[in-house]
Amino acid sequence: MKKLYLILLILAVIVQMDAKEKETLVLIKTDLGNIKLKLYNETPLHRDNFVKVTKDGVYKDLLFHRVIKDFMIQGGDPESKNAADSALLGNGDLGYTVPAEFRAPQLFHKKGALAAARTADNVNPEKASSACQFYIVTGRVFAEAELQQLEKQRFERLKQAVFNELQSAHMSVIKDLYATGNREALAELRSELQTEAEATAEARRNEALFTPEQREVYTTVGGTPHLDGGYTVFGEVVEGIDVLDKIQNMETDRNDRPKQNIKMTVSIVK
Repeated sequence: MKKLYLILLILAVIVQMDAKEKETLVLIKTDLGNIKLKLYNETPLHRDNFVKVTKDGVYKDLLFHRVIKDFMIQGGDPESKNAADSALLGNGDLGYTVPAEFRAPQLFHKKGALAAARTADNVNPEKASSACQFYIVTGRVFAEAELQQLEKQRFERLKQAVFNELQSAHMSVIKDLYATGNREALAELRSELQTEAEATAEARRNEALFTPEQREVYTTVGGTPHLDGGYTVFGEVVEGIDVLDKIQNMETDRNDRPKQNIKMTVSIVK
C-alpha cells in the first residue's frame, strides 16, 4: 500500500508540474513599463484566441485607448494604431467574436484580472467577447456593506432571469390568452410564474452571493465585482501591477482616452 501511495503521489506531482509548464504567459510592453500576465487554461477559447491574435501581430503599436481610474484600462482596438489624437476609439474589431466562457466564482474581476471587452447586451445577448479588445481591472476596494448591496442586486437579477425563462417556456399559452382576451387567466398565470420564479431563485440564492475568497479579495485588494458574470475573465497580471497603476493615473480626455498615447506591444513569453 505504501508503494502504491508513493506512485500515486509522484504521478500527482508530475501532473501538477506538467500543468504549470503548459501555463501561457504573455508580456505587454509599454513606455511606462511592462505587464506580464498568465492566461487561464480554464478559458481555452479566449486563451487560444489571444495567443493567435498576438502571434498575428495585431497588438503591435496599438493603444490603451480607454482608461478609467479605479475601474480598468482597455486596449486592443485595431483602429488605434497611428490614430489621430482626435479620433474616437473603441469600435474596431476583427470581424468575429469569441463565445463567452464564464467561470464564476472561480475566475472573477479582482484587481489585475484580464478580461474581454464586448458589445452591449441589447445587441449581444449571448455576451460574446470581442476578438481583440480587452481590459485589465484596476478597480477599488469595496466595503462589506457595498458587497451586501451588490448581492441583493444580483439576487433580483437572478429572480428576473428565472422569471424570463419560465415566461418563455409558457409563451404559447400566454399568446393564446392574449389572443382570446382572457386577462383574468393571464394575470393568474403571471402570478403563478412569479411565485415559481421566487421559489426557484431562493433555492439558487448562493449563485448571487460572493464566495469567501471573492469577499476577501474585494474588501482588501479590490476589483470590479459588479462585472462578474457579465464579461469573460481569462487571465491575470503576475508582474507589473505598479505599471497598471501608472497607466490608470494618466490624464485623460472626456472620452477617457489618455492625453499621452500609451502604446503596447504584446508577445508570448511561453
